[in-house]
Amino acid sequence: MRVGVLTGGGDCPGLNAVIRAAVRKGVTEFGYEFVGFRDGWRGPIECDTMPLGIPEVRGILPRGGTILGTSRTNPAKIDRGYDLVVENLDKLGIDALIAIGGEDTLGVATKLHDRGVHVVGVPKTIDNDLSATDYTFGFDTAVNIAMEAIDRLHTTAESHHRALIVEVMGRHAGWIALHAGLAGGANVILIPEIPFDIEKVCDYIEKRFQSRYAPIVVVAEGATPVEGTMALASGELDAFGHVRLGGIGQRVADEIEKRTGKEARTTVLGHIQRGGTPTAFDRVLATRFGLHAIDAVRDGAWGTMVALRGTDIVRVPLAEATGALKTVPPERYAEAQVFFG
Repeated sequence: MRVGVLTGGGDCPGLNAVIRAAVRKGVTEFGYEFVGFRDGWRGPIECDTMPLGIPEVRGILPRGGTILGTSRTNPAKIDRGYDLVVENLDKLGIDALIAIGGEDTLGVATKLHDRGVHVVGVPKTIDNDLSATDYTFGFDTAVNIAMEAIDRLHTTAESHHRALIVEVMGRHAGWIALHAGLAGGANVILIPEIPFDIEKVCDYIEKRFQSRYAPIVVVAEGATPVEGTMALASGELDAFGHVRLGGIGQRVADEIEKRTGKEARTTVLGHIQRGGTPTAFDRVLATRFGLHAIDAVRDGAWGTMVALRGTDIVRVPLAEATGALKTVPPERYAEAQVFFG
């Protein structure tokens, strides 16, 4: 059997561990041949491939990013995009395809499955917002990076008597902000699921300044204020129609300074959260996903995605994985609110 592998969407720590595990088991136990597609869906659209055998995956377990490269290429935005993918997979003799990605990449995989492509999905989203799996790899690494940054910022905030705003990833879901903020002892956490009242945020800031400590505000990049309370700039769209985010942290800092008279500074972690070495948790989870993905290929479980449920890796329909986002429920946010101010 000839198996294609691609990684789509944003990179995150653990992608290489998935690739390594699928190739190692597929070659040694099943005798499969692997073909790597470069840069997400651009690879099969343009027939851009690379060898993917055991020599190519040696030493990649601790590496961040993806040796295959990635992109946000959307076949739906390219003339005959889906047809080209199907035709080129057939031309290259690809019997099965492992697609590693988030809702957009797996949404494309779902449509290809409907066209008869033998595809298996692996969930990848640093935001941990795929509803079909308890956790996705890369999330734990991002939270630990953000937590360490918050730990370091506490002493600077206290030394200069400033409010420090930490902007973290999280377009539609505030899981990184919630976990990093709780672990790092943030005084306010702002997430996309619940519009924030800037006046209340400023009240928390003032309350914190009454102690000998300085406030830390963690804000997800997709957080928004209550309508009409703050002006927000709109950004350009990517190939899947998502607004390019960034800047909410600075706007919150500006409002805090204007409304409280206290000095406020912003730290935007951005792609720092994506890069570098994955944590042990993410290496193990990604490895297990890769092993179970190649098992799904062997079993002909087309149109499924591997997922973590409790401590078990299970298979779920691709359509279930892309049907709805997993967002922070109000009761989880209420837990964090106990520590605000």
